[in-house]
Amino acid sequence: MSSAVIQSFASTAIRSGFITFSRVLSQWMFRASTPCNSHSMATLNQMHRAGKPKPDPPKLGPTFGCPQLKGVVLKTMIRKPKKPNSANRKCARVRLSNGKEVICFIPGEGHNLQEHNIVLVEGGRTQDLPGVKLKIVRGKYDCAHVKKKK
Repeated sequence: MSSAVIQSFASTAIRSGFITFSRVLSQWMFRASTPCNSHSMATLNQMHRAGKPKPDPPKLGPTFGCPQLKGVVLKTMIRKPKKPNSANRKCARVRLSNGKEVICFIPGEGHNLQEHNIVLVEGGRTQDLPGVKLKIVRGKYDCAHVKKKK
């Protein structure tokens, strides 16, 4: 049981005059009997002073909370996939509009990307390429559509 849960419980109990100290103490001891990570427990006074625990910020994902991001190609490269697969996956190192540099997968057969091209990047993992969590959108900005086979 985390100390944050105990802190929020105790602070609300102390603020409201409805719960007596013995009831707070008995419930707190019951919760304290469950295993927890820390070795020392906080006192009621410490929990009251700390206040309510703040919730964790939401996870933003590979596109940092945006559906797509614009970027500039810095370099095109070929990556090898993980163990059971064997191929040459086309990737590009891209500097996004928020300043971060990431490696993106170029889907489809063949591409026309070169250095300094503008591309649109969306989230989407390539399962057999470790660390590649973004894909380039074909047919937007400087990245051409996939050519039809004849």
